[in-house]
Amino acid sequence: MGIGWCIGLLAVGGILTFAVDWHMAGVNLDLVGLILMAVGIIGIAAYVSIFKRRRMQPPPPAAPVIEETHRHGYE
Repeated sequence: MGIGWCIGLLAVGGILTFAVDWHMAGVNLDLVGLILMAVGIIGIAAYVSIFKRRRMQPPPPAAPVIEETHRHGYE
């Protein structure tokens, strides 16, 4: 599901919840709107997390650790 569909679900859900005065037998349009908005928010969160993971670059390799085994004549 793309970001456009998620924003569309948010918009349709908001319209159904806050702007519609229709009454349908057996259907609560406020609840349907809230469900659509929740699905839109979850879709946006999933899309952003996947997009962020794709754009992350691997960390640079760590510098090699050099251990001195000799103290140049000092003991």
